[in-house]
Amino acid sequence: MIKQSIEKINLFTTKQKLKADVVYGSCLDVLKTMPDNSIDLIVTSPPYADQRKSTYGGISPDKYVEWFLPISKELLRVLKSKGTFILNIKEKVVNGERHTYVMELIIEMRKQGWFWTEEFIWHKKNCFPGKWPNRFRDSWERLLQFNKQKDFLMYQDEVMIPMGDWAKTRLKNLSETDKHRDNSKVGSGFGKNVSNWLGRELAYPTNVLSIATESSNKQHSAVFPKELPSWFIKLFTMTGDVVLDPFLGSGTTSIVALELDRNSIGIEILEEYYKLAINNINNTRN
Repeated sequence: MIKQSIEKINLFTTKQKLKADVVYGSCLDVLKTMPDNSIDLIVTSPPYADQRKSTYGGISPDKYVEWFLPISKELLRVLKSKGTFILNIKEKVVNGERHTYVMELIIEMRKQGWFWTEEFIWHKKNCFPGKWPNRFRDSWERLLQFNKQKDFLMYQDEVMIPMGDWAKTRLKNLSETDKHRDNSKVGSGFGKNVSNWLGRELAYPTNVLSIATESSNKQHSAVFPKELPSWFIKLFTMTGDVVLDPFLGSGTTSIVALELDRNSIGIEILEEYYKLAINNINNTRN
């Protein structure tokens, strides 16, 4: 039996009382104790294959899908019908080629009942320099979006961005084509009406997020940059919703959730990081 304890941290805001539950134990065991359809958003980054061996032990690429599927089954159960699951993951190179465990995991999760809605790319703006004989350095990671169904909650206006300099010249002199819907020439069904953007200051973002990696926190081996969970929490939840991170690490997801007036649940199997997460959350709310 894996030892578990729950540290409940209460944060008072002008809007409402928020709660951050930090749970010490195996995420699979803890998830089994959680009620069905109770989570609005799951954002997490599990240990990558064969990495974090000194802390999390490392999972073989060949065993990764087998290891993760029981966890994703419980995540599917606890997620609300219109909730979202964001999975940060990246393939590794084995014997000179990319392993296929991420693609295999996507296929098996779809069989499990997940709806693979979207794939976001995290472009790491400050990735370390490097070169290998047969490839260049990695500067991006996958952010896979899964849902229970096609109809899910999404608040796109919360993540709009400035229009950019292109609008100054592109919208200055509109052609006749720009003033009506210009359908795709390849039959994709997509189309555009450039004139619709006249006078607008904000636009919707793409599915590529350019975010620098975290460099200030040296106490954890794989730290989320706060901007990453923040973007998805804004996009897929409202004030007072519940955000879950089953691999909490140093507590970043819970910290951001509280800062954005959301409740959170974090699960961490290593006692060192469990205590670190509690300390970081407490320091944030004080």
